Amino acid sequence: MELYLIRHGIAQERTSDRPDQLRSLTAQGQEKTQQVAKKLYSLGLRFDLILTSPLVRSRQTAEILVESQLSSQWQESVHLAPNGNISAWLDWLEQQQYPHSIKLAVVGHEPNLGQWASMLIGNQALGRLVLKKAGIIGLTLPETGSPLGRSQMFWLTPPKFLI
Repeated sequence: MELYLIRHGIAQERTSDRPDQLRSLTAQGQEKTQQVAKKLYSLGLRFDLILTSPLVRSRQTAEILVESQLSSQWQESVHLAPNGNISAWLDWLEQQQYPHSIKLAVVGHEPNLGQWASMLIGNQALGRLVLKKAGIIGLTLPETGSPLGRSQMFWLTPPKFLI
């Protein structure tokens, strides 16, 4: 399985009067995410499915990826919300019985995605990887057994190298 971890684009600032789950992408965040998506498309990248956090900024990022024809479908996963649990998500993923050849994009948040990538490649001793907004990490997960500590990273790109 090819797993692509994608951080949502630039979002509105946190304020005491706006719940975190309702923060949306800024105009700049939408524009940069569209530019990244356009570049990914030009590189020939396509996803069989996009899973996204239920938070507004992640859903908007997933919608931009679909509008850019990187995938024809997306769905929400509560496991991808901030402070989501990788073990619970991996259990859920295993139950889905996706084909081994699937290219799956996951749109979520930091520090989760960086921590998850580090756990998947067995890099916890060095700390988590940092994923910039609208950045991407590509991982190959093994066909059998737990992917924790057994996955391979093949891509880590901040958005500035894609736009």
